[in-house]
Amino acid sequence: MYDYIKGIIANKTAVLTGFYITLENSGLGYLLEVTARDFNDFETQNDEIKIYTVLVHREDKMSLCGFKHREDRDIFNVLTSVSGVGVKMALTLLGRFSAPELAGLVINGNYKELTLAKGVGPKLAQKIILELKDKLINYQKDFSQIDFVEKIRSENTNLVDAQSVLLSFGYDKNEIKSAFAKLGSDFTDVSSAETILEETLKVLAQ
Repeated sequence: MYDYIKGIIANKTAVLTGFYITLENSGLGYLLEVTARDFNDFETQNDEIKIYTVLVHREDKMSLCGFKHREDRDIFNVLTSVSGVGVKMALTLLGRFSAPELAGLVINGNYKELTLAKGVGPKLAQKIILELKDKLINYQKDFSQIDFVEKIRSENTNLVDAQSVLLSFGYDKNEIKSAFAKLGSDFTDVSSAETILEETLKVLAQ
């Protein structure tokens, strides 16, 4: 329903149930639940910001979640598709890890690091890795006939893993190809999937 909202931070509230900001736009105040990281980034009120949003529809109410970065919003949507991971858990994970960090942990199967997020035990962490990695890999299936994808699949598995995550974030093949080219083969040939992902997102954000 909403892709993003631009407005002024009218209020910030941290309570036991979560972190919230009120974003004022055209005389309307939108109450958004945000991650702890984003809440702390918005240090002062009356700053104009752009928030990427997700409308959460429950049986008893509707609410909005907001994210400073598009990739955080996109991986939130992927996270909440995993059974056992609700809105609060997804926000907790993204409050502890950035989207590139979280994706890197999933790619590398590092479930122990995921348990550093409050409320995430070893079993849930392993379940997240199993289900989320499969979903990220599935995002590249629609691109399986593209020469570029076949080329990087045969040459560099770290590029393949990074590309899978980028596709899940909503970037298209041409954007990813251009960003990889800017990084250069001297970098991508020797870097881990997590490092490639982090640096590619920096390029795409320019």
